[in-house]
Amino acid sequence: MNRYYYDFHIHSCLSPCGDDDMTPNNIAGMCTLAGLNIAALTDHNSSKNCPAFFEAAKRQGIIPIAGMELTTAEDIHVVCLFKELCGALEFDGYVSGRKTVKIPNRPDIFGNQYIMDKDDNVTGCEEYFLPSATDIMIDDVPSLVAEYGGVCYPAHIDRQSNGIIAVLGTFPDIKNFAGAEFNDAANRESYTEKYPILREKKILVSSDAHYLWNIRDKDAYIELDDEPYSGKKVTEELFRYLGG
Repeated sequence: MNRYYYDFHIHSCLSPCGDDDMTPNNIAGMCTLAGLNIAALTDHNSSKNCPAFFEAAKRQGIIPIAGMELTTAEDIHVVCLFKELCGALEFDGYVSGRKTVKIPNRPDIFGNQYIMDKDDNVTGCEEYFLPSATDIMIDDVPSLVAEYGGVCYPAHIDRQSNGIIAVLGTFPDIKNFAGAEFNDAANRESYTEKYPILREKKILVSSDAHYLWNIRDKDAYIELDDEPYSGKKVTEELFRYLGG
């Protein structure tokens, strides 16, 4: 068993609220400086920058995870992580057709939504505002994500904005949620005391980084069996861990 420092909630310049400097290579480089071993790219309702991030992360020796921060019909944010890049891209295709309202993006108001290649060249821009809600209900997310080889859990449950507790008033007993994410580890004890169901969940702490300086120095970690070592082995063990 070895310790792997992680951040499973990072936004790139594809998210309109993400800084334009959040390019795949800049993110991978900052993760290396922060001492992270595994990192997931989780843009709003899209995984289109994950292929470029995979290339950049591998150059930096970071194990990349393809992800997405899904916005449900209830306006709750859910971190979705996929064992394979192809699964994330297939899920991306599914989600892109499930927006409740397609709002044309206004870069001057919301920010840019850049799609990039492995060398940080802009290859396209998302036409519609990405963070708007989909028609996917919160109860349906775990089974749906599993169909694409992924696991999921509510994002930043200790925040008011788009947190599941803030929206629903409690942490619901939804089958197959892999865990729960805190933005601030210091809130874990008080939330677990108030919502005992969290004692049954894998607790993860991630940055929800939108700027390079939001990516935190190594702190949160998971111990994984990585013998015989390979990036694929670590990824498999990670998803085994998250899957319970």
